[in-house]
Amino acid sequence: MTKTSIRDVLTPEALGMLDAIHRTGSMAAAARELGLVPSAVTYRVRQVEDALDVLLFDRSSRQAQLTQAGKELLREGNRLLSELDAIANRVKRVATGWEPQLTLAVDSIISRATIMELCEAFFALKPPTRLKIREEALSGTLQALTSGQADLAIGVALEPGANSDLQSKALGTIKFVYAVAPHHPLAHAAEPITNDMMLAHRVVAVADSVQRGGGVSIGLLGGQDVFTVPGMLTKLDAQMRGLGAGFLPEYLARPFIDAGRLVEKKVMQPPRVVRVSYAWRQAEGKALQWWLKQLESAKTRNALLER
Repeated sequence: MTKTSIRDVLTPEALGMLDAIHRTGSMAAAARELGLVPSAVTYRVRQVEDALDVLLFDRSSRQAQLTQAGKELLREGNRLLSELDAIANRVKRVATGWEPQLTLAVDSIISRATIMELCEAFFALKPPTRLKIREEALSGTLQALTSGQADLAIGVALEPGANSDLQSKALGTIKFVYAVAPHHPLAHAAEPITNDMMLAHRVVAVADSVQRGGGVSIGLLGGQDVFTVPGMLTKLDAQMRGLGAGFLPEYLARPFIDAGRLVEKKVMQPPRVVRVSYAWRQAEGKALQWWLKQLESAKTRNALLER
């Protein structure tokens, strides 16, 4: 005789039946509640036990007492039933125009605190859309969008180009300052710092997160020793530790400059101001529409750049 498949017997109905037996204390009482004959309930319990090759109820007791295996099955079963209900509700809401998932590609120069505040406001809507954030840098921020791995890119420092599928709007500008730790050799060097002076010291650079191609590099001098890090916050930490020098977004560096943990140095190079934008492919879903509406606010755009 072929053993019954676990998937065939471990159905939502079977899990509901086990819960009824546990609540009522007997298979006969559960049968009355479910409108079944007792033999049908007994048969279905044995089917589940045979498929799992475990005992779910202790037959030595007058009442239907769950074994440890039975308690675990009921606990996990109730969790699965709750997830099924949640999936059903999400599907119903997705049918009204909400995306199943929205992925944001956020450049490491963007304020993480503001992004989290926006996420908090988004989740307060109780949307059926799952939210995913990808931390990107340099050309990788735009590439995440063009490759279809993100729906919205925030902090794009490169022009989207002639890609007719993309739409973009200006986010604002970010001013960069050259800063070093107080114990770094350049902290007490005469100003302005020349390129030759920079070249003699290690620079901390953010790695381009682009997945294909060589990516781009900003602020590097030919032949300079480079310490490459994954994001702007790590770059800030590295420079405060004296592991290298380099340009940092002013909003990120200023509190530490004021606190004496970084020293801002004037340089020979022209002021470094980077224009950034946000870009998206299409705005059909309600989740993306919500985010684009937030980005229309000048206050939100400034907060993302911590100005």
